Amino acid sequence: MVHQTISNSSSKAPSASSNSKLMNRLLSTVVMGLIVGMLAACGSAPRQLPAGSPPAAGVAPERRDAGAALPAPILQSKSRWTAVRWAELPGFEEDALHEAWNAWLKSCERPGPVFAPLCAEVRRLSIGELAEQRAWLMARLQPYQVEALVGGTEGLLTAYYEPLLEASRKATAEFSVPLYRPPPGLAQRKPWFTRQEIDTLAPVQALLKGREIAFLADPVDALILQIQGSGRLRITEDDGTQVLVRLAYAGSNEQPYKSVGRWLLDQGQVRDASWPAIKAWLARNPGRTNELLWSNPRTVFFREEPLSKQDAVWGPKGAQGVALTPGRSIAVDPGSIPYGTPVWLASSGAAANLQKLVLAQDTGSAITGGVRADYFAGWGASAAELAAHLKQPLRLWVLWPRQGL
Repeated sequence: MVHQTISNSSSKAPSASSNSKLMNRLLSTVVMGLIVGMLAACGSAPRQLPAGSPPAAGVAPERRDAGAALPAPILQSKSRWTAVRWAELPGFEEDALHEAWNAWLKSCERPGPVFAPLCAEVRRLSIGELAEQRAWLMARLQPYQVEALVGGTEGLLTAYYEPLLEASRKATAEFSVPLYRPPPGLAQRKPWFTRQEIDTLAPVQALLKGREIAFLADPVDALILQIQGSGRLRITEDDGTQVLVRLAYAGSNEQPYKSVGRWLLDQGQVRDASWPAIKAWLARNPGRTNELLWSNPRTVFFREEPLSKQDAVWGPKGAQGVALTPGRSIAVDPGSIPYGTPVWLASSGAAANLQKLVLAQDTGSAITGGVRADYFAGWGASAAELAAHLKQPLRLWVLWPRQGL
């Protein structure tokens, strides 16, 4: 058709020289047309990868996750991890990940060897968009559901908090319950004296003389503080001024922990073993206060830490050695989940419905087993309320670095 159009464009017969020039132009036009057609074809059709080829780097994490083979299970001393697809994590598309990123940045202050190589990327993504953070998680980490070696994939979720209490630097008629620093020689005697022996034996009290940090008004508040392991005190100093400090766990008498709520339940004294119910029972039975307290032989010693405005937005340091983040830090059994591991948590019940990313940053004497977590609720009245009532089923997924990335 091109040749016909060219030859019909002239009203007279062309010369030999003209024919030669026309043919050259025609060949150039055809060649250029072929090149343009080939380039257009390359730009419009995707390149087909041979069967079994790895996905390209630009493939969306969702598509890569859906098509990749799942890795083998991982065995821990107290749990088994089974690889799953990201789509199996309940609520993954709805979580506000930037809140968890603050906790992850804290873990990167003292990272373990597995997650240390990722911390530069974690820091960079702390100012990233939600979609960027989610895509990075899916590209770099593999979710594994945690299963107890005996008991399956469902476990128990409870909560703990940081009490905020009024205190006095010196003993008064109102504030008479002491909180102690560790006594000298605590490490040489295991177990150390029981709570009852501490309260009643003069030689033991002599060992603690001068070790008082502050005094509380309520012995049950002191017990709660010891069970939680840390807390905030608003202390009235000798000159009348007030200062906010944190008491951090500094050791214990190594006696077994016994629940005073369980002690009351076993005696048929209460049906509700929450702290408000325990305090109400004591108000009706003030003469049995020591009997209740001494049913738990374990006691805890503290160290005082200053609490600046900057520090006050974080919780106390957990077992990983980093400050806890309210709503984003959990205590775990390190035999099941190593410290610093990002974990997807799912739990539904009367107290809370939780589907969120958290960091394993702490542990506790009662936190044992493959699928077990204690949720750090923060401080103040609402945190205390949640900690008092949260006891419900739990499922966990660890997010572990993909091999070869």
